Amino acid sequence: MSYVDGFVLAVPKANLAGTVWKEHGALAYVECIGDDVPYGEITSFPRAVQAKEDETVIFAWVLYESRQKRDAIVAKVMADQRLQPNVDSMPFDGKRMIFGGFQPFMEL
Repeated sequence: MSYVDGFVLAVPKANLAGTVWKEHGALAYVECIGDDVPYGEITSFPRAVQAKEDETVIFAWVLYESRQKRDAIVAKVMADQRLQPNVDSMPFDGKRMIFGGFQPFMEL
């Protein structure tokens, strides 16, 4: 069965950018801009990533053939020079990103 990495993060609206995951073998890479993500009283996507007024919530996921393929692809992506962090020009605050790997249990 396939494998999914999921992300929720706050990105300054001026810094939305693409990725290189598919070039390294991911089956799909999707970034979604928050459209109906109200600031909740107790929990919400904006609260979870401490989104500021000039930021938007991004919900993203990467689809892989398997967990093994994911591990190999992520290693390539993290080594890709285009994604090497530059503290002065990071497009988002990685400390406020939520991420994790997920094993699908249903695919329709």
